[in-house]
Amino acid sequence: MTKMLNQFVKAMKAEGLPDMLIRTFSSYYEALRGGKMGKIKESDISAPQSDSLVRYEDLESIGTNKLLKQIAVIKLNGGLGTSMGLSKAKSLLPVKGNMNFLDIITRHVLALRSGSGYDVQLMFMNSFATHQDTIDYLAKYPDLVKQSLPIAFVQNKFPRILQDTLAPFESKDKDQRWNPPGHGDLYTAISTSGILEGLIAQGYRYAFVANSDNLGAVVDPAIAAYMEKNDIPFLMEVCQRSQMDSKGGHLAQDKEGNLLLREIAQCPEEDLASFQDIDKYKYFNTNNLWIDLKALEWHLITNEGLMLLPLIVNPKVVHDQKVYQLETAMGAAISSFKGSRALVVPRQRFAPVKKTNDLLAIWSDLYELNDQYQLKLKRGIEKIPYIELDPRYYASIDQMRKRFTGIPSLAGCKELKIEGDVSFDNDVICDGRVHVKAQNPVRISNRLITGEVNYE
Repeated sequence: MTKMLNQFVKAMKAEGLPDMLIRTFSSYYEALRGGKMGKIKESDISAPQSDSLVRYEDLESIGTNKLLKQIAVIKLNGGLGTSMGLSKAKSLLPVKGNMNFLDIITRHVLALRSGSGYDVQLMFMNSFATHQDTIDYLAKYPDLVKQSLPIAFVQNKFPRILQDTLAPFESKDKDQRWNPPGHGDLYTAISTSGILEGLIAQGYRYAFVANSDNLGAVVDPAIAAYMEKNDIPFLMEVCQRSQMDSKGGHLAQDKEGNLLLREIAQCPEEDLASFQDIDKYKYFNTNNLWIDLKALEWHLITNEGLMLLPLIVNPKVVHDQKVYQLETAMGAAISSFKGSRALVVPRQRFAPVKKTNDLLAIWSDLYELNDQYQLKLKRGIEKIPYIELDPRYYASIDQMRKRFTGIPSLAGCKELKIEGDVSFDNDVICDGRVHVKAQNPVRISNRLITGEVNYE
């Protein structure tokens, strides 16, 4: 072990971090030290062949509900939503009526339990920043809290690295010395926390993993049934890319025909045009993943307890110092399991809230919650409109609440662009392609808006 690496190991041991994580970081650090920056070159990959893809509409759903007793749901819940002006867990943000993400996710799983009689497990992978908020809030659901396995576990952390010397980054604020290792840490975290062992011991075979801010990611036992029938260890849900998705991680395959995930941070600058070619790379990762827990357990056993994923080297500036953050993406595990598949799903299973543009869509009449607390597009609506809100006036949740005292109807809307300080009261209908421009603050109520509308 090099003297420099030993400094990192010593710091991680002092934090009480598990040995599996320390060995994982050590492997990544040595790769970085050897000049590997985690790049995936265009010349080394190609678009996936159609025989590696499955269509959602081709799945059989007859008699699949019995598999609910073998499914655990894991939601990634580490984000604070700082881009929308939030200081607590993003999942506490009200998104449909008075219900927040945690409410809807929890009620969906409880409805599955009630309807099937099976104890579908639900747990959240939190960050240190979101863990206590989440635990405190979920106390309002005693039936969930009483489940046999923990309702939450905490993501690990990696030490930050100085770019110029590859030495540990030092700071008076000790929290600044560490970074989240990306959601690829899921595999290490569920192993070191005992969650993986506990799930398998209690008869659970499949984990459905998704982001907590994606309310389209609901449990479908037909997917688990397909995995069981075809002995598939790992399945990634993918959607058809549009220009809006051109910077998201896309599905590809290597020279041997194995599926892989390439994130934009892994793409060399000279290959960015190909990365964003949605005609060549047609599918993006929704981060809805299905994992055979026994296959994961076997992988860890045969790889000395490690899940080494393709590295993402993320350059950052912290306190005016250039650092590297070593991260991984959980979807990258598609290349770690022989026989992995990708499932092409409808856009409805991908409804994330990353910006306030997305939030307005969820707030509106485009979506409704059914009696199973599944977020669905309303009947007759095939796709959501393109929404672009002026970031000067709509970037934060406080700005949104101030300007949307009423939520406009978007059911007949194809596109909505707002420039300027525009507020909405009740009974506003946006129809077709709508572009509202305002030179001065304006409030709209009780009217139909279509086409381009200018306010002086």
